[in-house]
Amino acid sequence: MRVVVTGATGNLGSSLMRALADEPRVDSVVAIARRSPGSLPDGVAWRPADVSEDDLRPIFEGADVVVHLAWLIQPSRDVGRLWDVNVRGTAAVLAAAADARVGSVIHASSVGAYSPGPSDGSRVDETWPTHGIGTSSYSRAKAYTERLLDAFEATHPSIRVVRLRPALIFKSEAAPRVRRIFLGPLFPRSALQQGRLPVLPRVPGLQVQAVHTDDVAEAFRLAVVGRFAGAANLASDPVLSLQDIAELLDTRTVPVPAAIARPAVAVSWAARLHPIDVGWFDLAWHSPLLDTSLARDELGWTPRRSSLEAVAEVIRGIRDGTGGPTRRLPPDGPRLRLGELAARQGATDTAP
Repeated sequence: MRVVVTGATGNLGSSLMRALADEPRVDSVVAIARRSPGSLPDGVAWRPADVSEDDLRPIFEGADVVVHLAWLIQPSRDVGRLWDVNVRGTAAVLAAAADARVGSVIHASSVGAYSPGPSDGSRVDETWPTHGIGTSSYSRAKAYTERLLDAFEATHPSIRVVRLRPALIFKSEAAPRVRRIFLGPLFPRSALQQGRLPVLPRVPGLQVQAVHTDDVAEAFRLAVVGRFAGAANLASDPVLSLQDIAELLDTRTVPVPAAIARPAVAVSWAARLHPIDVGWFDLAWHSPLLDTSLARDELGWTPRRSSLEAVAEVIRGIRDGTGGPTRRLPPDGPRLRLGELAARQGATDTAP
């Protein structure tokens, strides 16, 4: 089996490369990324390409499965650039997959594709509407790519299509990426030492789900070698509140109503104090909780780590400045942070 993976050097892609390299039913893996990954598992070949600009068909020729992971979160201040890569890039991947007559397309969707969740906080299955959260550019793009997949399935019924919709994905190797994308260079790593953070704002009612990156990679591996088609939610228990995060950090919380927290995020974003806009707050506030029984029953997937373990791991990684060194994103350090500040927070998609 020949597998081609776009976005192969990212948080999920790096874990999937290892999972596929160890899979005996996979004979060949081609990793597509814009920049050199630095190192890849034995048997994995790298092809430089940008999904929004380059001709992908020659790379897809002869592939049994195309796994589409390529997605930008930064530069959050350049919505046009994000749309080009995330939406137009997805359209280009699907067109190339059809032209190359691949057997299966597996797409990394997200909890962010879903419409606002039920008011009672109950979990939703894969039939919940995927129209996104309107104020979040990330969510709008994820929802739009779901429509691209709808059209692709209708016009190419012979190609198996899988959409995996994970919650927040974390692992220690991704710590520099998570810190850079979501916290920014002004956030001190020392604040994540146990007992060092004096207080953590807690928005009553705000809950999120998380899952370890390696567990998500396992779901993608199962999708690659199996026959499952359709959508599947991916998340680990328990559901997390900011109180749970505070306990990991050994700090206390102070309740801050959403009506105050949201404007504060908007103002600090406008002041360039952090790299993510208020749409991410809205996404966390309105996204539904995921029912993952279909992934268990139909895909055969069971996460091995809890959501708390996944979050604790990335907190340790951010605190210690550790991570997977690649040419694109080296381990955390002062030089990296100075480069981020010089490039303006949220204005670039690369680390200096």
